[in-house]
Amino acid sequence: MPRGAAGAALLAILTVSLGFAAGELLCACDVPHCNVSTCRGKVCFVSKSREGGSVTRRKGCFSQHLLESCRGPVMEHFGTKCCNASMCNAHLEIYLRGEEAPGPAAALPGLLLLTVVPLLGLLLLAALAALFGWKLVQHRRAGARGRAGEADLPLKASVAGDSTLEDLLGDDCTTGSGSGLPFLVQRTVARQIALAECVGKGRYGEVWRGVWHGESVAVKIFSSRDEQSWFRETEIYNTVLLRHDNILGFIASDMTSRNSSTQLWLITHYHEHGSLYDYLQRTALDGAGCLALASSIICGLVHLHVEIFGTQGKPAIAHRDLKSRNILVKSNRQCCIADLGLAVMHSQGSDYLDVGNNPRVGTKRYMAPEVLSEQIRTDCFESYKKTDIWAYGLVLWEIARRTVVNGIVEEYRPPFFDVVPSDPSFEDMRKVVCVDQQTPAVPNRLFSNAVLSALAKVMKECWYQSPSARLTALRIKKTLKKLSHSLEKPKQEC
Repeated sequence: MPRGAAGAALLAILTVSLGFAAGELLCACDVPHCNVSTCRGKVCFVSKSREGGSVTRRKGCFSQHLLESCRGPVMEHFGTKCCNASMCNAHLEIYLRGEEAPGPAAALPGLLLLTVVPLLGLLLLAALAALFGWKLVQHRRAGARGRAGEADLPLKASVAGDSTLEDLLGDDCTTGSGSGLPFLVQRTVARQIALAECVGKGRYGEVWRGVWHGESVAVKIFSSRDEQSWFRETEIYNTVLLRHDNILGFIASDMTSRNSSTQLWLITHYHEHGSLYDYLQRTALDGAGCLALASSIICGLVHLHVEIFGTQGKPAIAHRDLKSRNILVKSNRQCCIADLGLAVMHSQGSDYLDVGNNPRVGTKRYMAPEVLSEQIRTDCFESYKKTDIWAYGLVLWEIARRTVVNGIVEEYRPPFFDVVPSDPSFEDMRKVVCVDQQTPAVPNRLFSNAVLSALAKVMKECWYQSPSARLTALRIKKTLKKLSHSLEKPKQEC
């Protein structure tokens, strides 16, 4: 991958992660997004990291109030200090564990001591007053949590190496905008991961199980030709709040050097069952299991499609490459949606449609008629949502076929397996879907089961040739919830 392109990608990500807003503090800055030697943000910071024998010191600003992210202990390999006054980080020092601080203040000239000591005294009094006020607020909050029956949680450290992944991804450790860790911590985590085994390969590259401080993580290593997909996923995860049980959990993204070549890493939660495609190959389902998989996928799709307003909000997102290979099965047999490399974002307020800059198209087998006929309205966000619904109907068909009814179950097969080759061309799919207007055959045995019969009706309503006639994700979610209640199972949480 050209180093110029890699640098441009990192610069864009830093700009997103540490973005600017008017009327904020002026901070000393030497990270790549700096305007000359300063930046504007809510909080100024100084960080220091040690890799091998070299120590890197950085100054800059965070776009949100992230003082909580700086209260963890300074480690041997990483530490961050923050302050909240203009240019307060210009001479702010941080010493990693094992480093020696400068000599005692007695070495300073007498005149400097006369100036600094009274000022330090005033600052100490102000700090003590602020600390007392902060402790009082925390005490009141703890009391309120106790009255609400919640556990009093300890303050979480944000420093890699001093926490578990669950600690690091707590609400008080995020950047305030994205779904993962603060950008500088993301890079630290990435450099501490040991690759254990390759668990998947595709046109995008490889997926490895990695180990970070004894915990398994998934490391998706993108091929150089798919740089735009890596950049798009990184951009979306770092700018959008996507924390949801049915969206693959994001940890970090990094551009790292291994074996004398640049690699693009996306680090996420690891799910040992693998993709839904793999899971269905080896697992036959009962009605409840089928419904649980289908319901969890639609919950994730609803969360993507809906726009959430407010400071903790998110734009609406269309996936554009939904398929069983891009859905993972968790240990609780719920699903989570992965691979946002082709995603499209839209906000009603600005009416801006962000389609990214990726020339790659989706998976031909799952393409909706309007995509195959090249008649999709590319300027309309609703059009992209409707293509997700078509693909969801196909995934639902894959799940239903692997569900046992009256002791009978089919072998796993991909959609349209009986009418197109194993690697169909665009023209193969266009003829079947647009010209012949075929949809997958629904096994007759499904109609002898009330739940599966209802699911068959849903999938058929996802396959209308006219996009506007298809169901919405929210309507499907409500329908499947009613089915869950009919089975007298616990309410599906979304």
